Amino acid sequence: MYENVFKRVEKKYLLSEEQRKLLFEKINQNLVKDKYYKSTICNIYFDTINDDLIINSLEKPKFKEKVRLRSYKVPTLEDEVFLEIKAKFKGVVGKRRLKMSLESFYDYLEKNEYDKNLQIMKEINYYFEYYSLKPAIFIAYDRISYRGCDDDNLRITLDSNLRSRYDNLRLEDGDMGEKYFDKKTYIMEIKTLGAMPLWLVRSLSELKIYPTSFSKYGRIHEKKIEKERLEYAK
Repeated sequence: MYENVFKRVEKKYLLSEEQRKLLFEKINQNLVKDKYYKSTICNIYFDTINDDLIINSLEKPKFKEKVRLRSYKVPTLEDEVFLEIKAKFKGVVGKRRLKMSLESFYDYLEKNEYDKNLQIMKEINYYFEYYSLKPAIFIAYDRISYRGCDDDNLRITLDSNLRSRYDNLRLEDGDMGEKYFDKKTYIMEIKTLGAMPLWLVRSLSELKIYPTSFSKYGRIHEKKIEKERLEYAK
């Protein structure tokens, strides 16, 4: 297992195909393709039997957190995955994560055995035991990633084809799911350690592209609840 910790500021934007095209015509010269330029990100989010973590997150507290298992493709049992705690406090996002094989993760779930010398694993295990966490939802999307030409700490990602499912909650079961958006929509994330560069701020302002609050898990959960409400009202 390998531990990794980092903090940064993340801002999200919803873009149409036309907005994406116009924005990148302006900023493309300041960006280069990331080392992992294209990927299909697959996630299993864990929650209580009553969805307490996502319900709390949707209430927009100053501090919120999620626990998830992530891969950057549909993995086999031998492939690497990341077990993460993602926390947000006053707009600053922190991630504490472990890299392991998918098979090792299943061994942990089954036997509750882990390296007691790994601080992050002890924290994750606390969450699993305290909240009695279970797999709650599978979420996938296709990502394109860039970084700044002169600033490796600037990252811009574009996520499209957001999809989810509430069954087959194993990463190796494939990346299929129900689509969230009816038309082509990108979830753009700008990730920095501090302030955005001026050229980026100007481009966003000129095109009237403004940040929005968009939690993938949160929005999909809200859509599910609304669908259930409408079906119950019939």
